[in-house]
Amino acid sequence: MKKEFKIIADLIEKNTRVLDVGCGDGTLMEFLRDNKKIDVRGIEISQNNVQRCIGKGLTVIEGDAEKDLAQFPDASFDFVILSQTLQAFLDPEKVISELLRVGKKAIVTIPNFGYWKVRLHLLIKGTMPVTRTLPDEWYNTPNIHMCTIKDFFNFCYNRKINLFKSIALQNLKSSEINSSNLKFKNLSAVLGIFLIEK
Repeated sequence: MKKEFKIIADLIEKNTRVLDVGCGDGTLMEFLRDNKKIDVRGIEISQNNVQRCIGKGLTVIEGDAEKDLAQFPDASFDFVILSQTLQAFLDPEKVISELLRVGKKAIVTIPNFGYWKVRLHLLIKGTMPVTRTLPDEWYNTPNIHMCTIKDFFNFCYNRKINLFKSIALQNLKSSEINSSNLKFKNLSAVLGIFLIEK
């Protein structure tokens, strides 16, 4: 189980309704169902991953979150999760808006393009970095809107989205992000995890 998933699970209260957007093979959904007794559903674009989820007894629909979130009624879930997928959408702003419409709260995780090793790689080698959280080359990456922890912080602030909780993840250690340590966390964290609400 990824450390990221444990942090997400800790942010979610028991006996709630959860939608995992871009749920992959259902690892997080399975953990939430089995350990927190959560009514969890998923939406996933990959047919192979949908089949894996169904094989685990999970409730998943095949769909493109960018288009198909519109079919869910307002506030139909207590939490909506979007794990390391935001940067792959054509219109991330629309997706965030839909997450906050469908869910009372949303948990969004992003690979941090402001991480010091990414910056150093760009500075020294002059090429787009390939890392554990950014594993693809520039020409075959699904990531089209890379952002930093600071970018996401500013995005929420400018749109009056409440950053209920902001967490930086680095080397399996997690720490709280706030306005006073934002610059440092933007430099030192591999991943940002945000609990947001309207």
